[in-house]
Amino acid sequence: MTQIGEVALWVALAISIWGMGSAFVGGYTRRGDLVLSAERTIIAVFGLLVSCGAIIASFLRNEYVYQYVAGYSNRELSLFYKTTGLWAGQTGSLVFWALLLALFSAITVVQNRTRNREFMPYVTGTLLTVIAFFLVVIVFASNPFKLLPFAPADGRGLNPQLQNYWMTIHPPTLYLGFTAFTIPFSFAIAALMTGRLDTRWITTTRRWTLLAWFFLTCGIIFGMMWAYVELGWGGYWFWDPVENASLLPWLTGTAFLHSVMIQEKRGMLKAWNLFLIIGTFLLSIFATFLTRSGLIESVHSFAQNLTIAWIFLGFLSAGTLVSAGLLWWRRDRLQPESQIESWISREAAFLGNNLLFVGAMFAVLWGTIFPLISEGFLGQKITVGPPFFNRVNIPIGLMLLALLGIGPIIAWRKASSRNLVRNFTVPVLVCLVIGLSMWVGGVRHPQALLTFALGAFVMATITIEFYKGARARAGIEGEGYAKALVSLVDRNRRRYGGYIVHVGLVLTFMGFAGQAYDAEETVVLQPGESMEISSPFGHTYRLTYQDMSWYTAKNMTKLISSLRVEKDGRPAGLLTAEQRAYKQREEMSSEVGIKHAWNEDLYLILAGVDPLTAIRYQIIVMFMLLSAATVAATTTSSLAQRAVFDPGAHRLRDHPTPT
Repeated sequence: MTQIGEVALWVALAISIWGMGSAFVGGYTRRGDLVLSAERTIIAVFGLLVSCGAIIASFLRNEYVYQYVAGYSNRELSLFYKTTGLWAGQTGSLVFWALLLALFSAITVVQNRTRNREFMPYVTGTLLTVIAFFLVVIVFASNPFKLLPFAPADGRGLNPQLQNYWMTIHPPTLYLGFTAFTIPFSFAIAALMTGRLDTRWITTTRRWTLLAWFFLTCGIIFGMMWAYVELGWGGYWFWDPVENASLLPWLTGTAFLHSVMIQEKRGMLKAWNLFLIIGTFLLSIFATFLTRSGLIESVHSFAQNLTIAWIFLGFLSAGTLVSAGLLWWRRDRLQPESQIESWISREAAFLGNNLLFVGAMFAVLWGTIFPLISEGFLGQKITVGPPFFNRVNIPIGLMLLALLGIGPIIAWRKASSRNLVRNFTVPVLVCLVIGLSMWVGGVRHPQALLTFALGAFVMATITIEFYKGARARAGIEGEGYAKALVSLVDRNRRRYGGYIVHVGLVLTFMGFAGQAYDAEETVVLQPGESMEISSPFGHTYRLTYQDMSWYTAKNMTKLISSLRVEKDGRPAGLLTAEQRAYKQREEMSSEVGIKHAWNEDLYLILAGVDPLTAIRYQIIVMFMLLSAATVAATTTSSLAQRAVFDPGAHRLRDHPTPT
């Protein structure tokens, strides 16, 4: 069956190249038969890539004669983690990327079989070009069906850090976001090639853009959760290069979601919107390149493969040049239909929002690639750490937080003084009251205090908007406030869905600010000994080391320590932390213990055991708010303060808690 999968890859590459040529030639010559052939090619490529599910079959059948299977599976690995082996390594993840792109491309072709026909030749050609690129990488540089000289009795197994629930859903969710952004990119290229540069390509791809942004947002949040529970350094973001790479297209994609509203409303920013969506796609490819080239050091990156690096660089360069050429070619048709009439207007607020997002993107991009630049020109890799990213991005983040409350309610064209007073008096008062109250309550960290005050400002504006809308609808339709509110959101999903997303972002900002109140402590305990640590909320935790046990489990040996927890003198249960020794890979990993409360977490890491059976712990207490915002309908959040036992001083030096 695996031989069928390998043949399918070669056939898919050949026909995707044929379809790519047919699409562009058919669009230029207006030959419908060639365009139809190209569209059918996408369906065929998707079917052929589905047959590459043979890779998963080889995992399930323990066929270790295949190099990829032997590297990421073994007989003792559970069925769940064997299935996720498809995206656990470089080779399988590239196949998964291509499969998702082929799926989205096939859906796009089916959706537009009777509409947008002037766009579809170039949309189809662009999609097949990207698919062909990934197939070239897979076939010539990362073949998943490569054989070993002999079949080993067992494989190495999955990296211990990947044997975690969040890590099984984090990569595929990111890939869904990356690949979905290819659809609006393809329509943007089609709009440039046809010269139809009105808002039609934007409205056609709005749902694809929202879908891509949703999955990319969830993927980043899932990765943060994985870092929090698995890496054992007590944090959720370290400004790791691959973390940064996934953030880059999110920043430009978020800017695009806001700026298209200006083009739809006022006919402005046509070139800028094309630049943003093209940049978002190229940054998605760049993120994939960073992870798979191995040119950067990261807990996320795969082994170095310079062949893949050169292929990706060639594609990125070609994509950038072609896109820039098309923008230059159509520059006369990209002139705005109107101008900004006042800098105190919604257009100006959205433009400021865009400039801040793009500014943050360039800052993160520069900090991420600077080690490569320094190594290339100076022969020395100079690492850029969290202090640089925090120093640059915290002020940008605070300005963006303020714009979350200003942009949606300030008037279009020009805001009058009456409009400003009516819309912003109450939110500004709420901001001042909350800020002053927190200052009186002992909050002295300036950036955290400003974040909470601005967060209160944004929440006040959103609450007022919901109240005003529900009150107006209740008066017009004679409905109760609850029913009026539900109907309001249902009939204005785009507007009020955006407000809900803003609520999630406010909660996230508050969580980032709460990290300013981390409290940590490292202790060495003998059996029966206790230690105490105080949280910023005034609670006192007393932890008493009870005992240690070990036992063998499937594919590992576990060393488990148990501590009795008391909160403010009252029993709060047991908390355990583990160290695991994996047999096949001969590696150790830490499993943290977390006791959750509505406003704080107690986070425990077992650092090690000395010959006298003393246990070393590091405890960090942090005020933290975690939240996840969905695109339109739901917002999930949890307020957390955490106390951390970190896996030893050496781990802290490798992964210090971000400031």
